[in-house]
Order: sequence, then C-alpha cells, then structure tokens
Amino acid sequence: MLYILHKGNHPDINYREGQRPIVHLQADLYETVRWADKNGVRWAFSTTNAGAIFADFHSSLEELSEVNWTAVGATDFRNPEIKDGKQAEFLLFGSFPWNLVEKIGVINKNVIEEVGRALVTAEHKPQVTIEPGWYY
Repeated sequence: MLYILHKGNHPDINYREGQRPIVHLQADLYETVRWADKNGVRWAFSTTNAGAIFADFHSSLEELSEVNWTAVGATDFRNPEIKDGKQAEFLLFGSFPWNLVEKIGVINKNVIEEVGRALVTAEHKPQVTIEPGWYY
C-alpha cells in the first residue's frame, strides 16, 4: 500500500499526497501478544495481505515460521511470491494501545518536527527517528 501511495497514480485511490505524511508505529511483537492475552484481546497474523481471499491466518507465535521472512525484508518485490509475502500483517482486534508503541519512524526531518509537536502534551512519548529505509 505504501508503494501505491508513493506512486500516487492508482485509479481507485483518491489520495495523492504521497508517502511523506505517513508515519510508521513500531511495537514489540512479544510484548503486544502478552498484553493482548492478558487483556483478552484477540490477535492474529497473516502470511500475506489480510484482505486477500487466499490469506492464511495464525494465532500462535510458534507458527511465525509460516511468514516468508525473506519476502518481508525484500526491497524488490516484482516476483509475485515476494510481493504476496511482503504484505504479511499482524492484527490486533479493536484498537492498539498507544503505550505499546516503542518507536515512530518518519521520512525526514520536517516530519520528525511535526511529530514532535504532536507529542508535546502526550503522556507516552515514543522515540521518533528518521527511517529512510522504511520508505520508497
């Protein structure tokens, strides 16, 4: 999806502002699962886009090997197998608790400053870093 937003030319998407305003929220998988289990919140992960009709879902950390980790880490996803695997997702039912966010990744210094202003009054202030490798 980020690539489509970066290109800004998908006929079915009206959004045309690119990837610059997109921020990435990072959380620890194991901490998140512990929180979810403790609070009775359902979670799962998919091996591809969760909205795809052929997506497989898992709810055991012992099944993480089902994820194509080579695809997740790939930067060239022209191969359909890589493209599908790169879209693996972790899903938490309902909402995600802000206090579990450990880091916010942004595209550049201007966005890091915007995020800093947005966090001024926040009780929880995750680390904010420029992560050019997370963008196209």
